[in-house]
Formats: sequence, C-alpha cells, structure tokens
Amino acid sequence: MLRLENSFPPGYFRRYDESDDQHFYIYPRLTAHIDDAACRAVGQIFREELPPDGQILDLMSSYHSHMPADLPVARLVGLGLNEEELRLNERLDEYLCHDLNATPQLDFPDASFDGAVCTVSVQYLTRPVEVFAEVGRVLRPGAPFIVTFSNRCFPSKAVQIWVSTSDTQHMALVKQYFAKSDRFTDIRGLDRSPCHWLSDPLFAVVGRRAG
Repeated sequence: MLRLENSFPPGYFRRYDESDDQHFYIYPRLTAHIDDAACRAVGQIFREELPPDGQILDLMSSYHSHMPADLPVARLVGLGLNEEELRLNERLDEYLCHDLNATPQLDFPDASFDGAVCTVSVQYLTRPVEVFAEVGRVLRPGAPFIVTFSNRCFPSKAVQIWVSTSDTQHMALVKQYFAKSDRFTDIRGLDRSPCHWLSDPLFAVVGRRAG
C-alpha cells in the first residue's frame, strides 16, 4: 500500500537519530514536558472540545495526561512507549505500549472513541498522515481529535520538517496532516500561549471526524 507520507517531499520525516524509538524511551521521564501555564492551557482546550463522560484515546501518552480533574471521562485509554510512565499515570483507565512509527495501525474497532488527544508529541511522528487516518477510523462521527504542541522537543527525535520550521509553520503542517488523512472536517488552529513571555507557548489544531 502506498504510504500517505509520499505526498510530502522526500526527507521531511527523517530524523537525526534514526535508532529504535523504544531504546530512546526505555527510561521513564516523569515530567509534563511543558510548564504549568501551558499545561493549564491544554486542560482548558480539553474542557472546551471533549465531550463529558466520553471514551477518550490519549495518543502518545506518558506520565501526565493533562486531563483536567473537573472533566469527567468514562474511559481514558493511553497509548505510549514507556510502560512505567503509563502505569504511573493516575488518569488512565487502561494503557497499551505501542510504537506508532513502527506500526501506525491502532488495535481498536471502528468508531469506538468519543474523542482523541495527542499532547506535545506530534513532532515525533514519522508517518503522521497514516496515524491521523487511523485516529479518524476509531473516532465516532463528529468526535474531536485535539493535537497540542509547543516549541519544546527532543531535537534528535523530531522529524526534519519540524525542527526546520517555525511555530506558525508547525500549525500549518499539522493542519496538512488532518487534511491529507481525508478523515476530518472543521479543522482549525488555536494559539493558547500564556500571556507571560517566560511561559512555554501552546498551540493546537483540532479536527472533527467527518460524518
């Protein structure tokens, strides 16, 4: 099957460190990766976009899901690379260790989630359009997929197009992932960067599963 990423120029999704991702993430990183103000901004977007009491997929999850304590969730499923981080994430109801760069396919039935999130991790996807298409498959019609990102990353593991472009260009790129997956509608970008100049910036792209 033709890889969907072939619609982008060659080299976009290469990385400085092409070694096995599971080796890079073998040790747990028990941190939120963005500061408190940016974390609060992520939580507010979740409040606005996710349905209450929904079945939610936390894609590329880790120690911290950023899910607000006042947002009721019927089931939160985490998918990530480090089992200890996932096990210590108190918001998760269940988790799976899964390398999306090796296997973009998700082991869930069609239309099984009411929402999905990917928090400050989209920059590491080497097959993003395939992953976005799979997320669309497992979402119910009208369900949101919320992708948040900042200007922080592990440069050796972020794809070349990400480390070579600006925050504004990152938003345009993620919108392309949504559009090229052919699964989403109502795709829009948000700048929710905290007002204080010392805080981490915070951006999001949200799309809804086409009906």
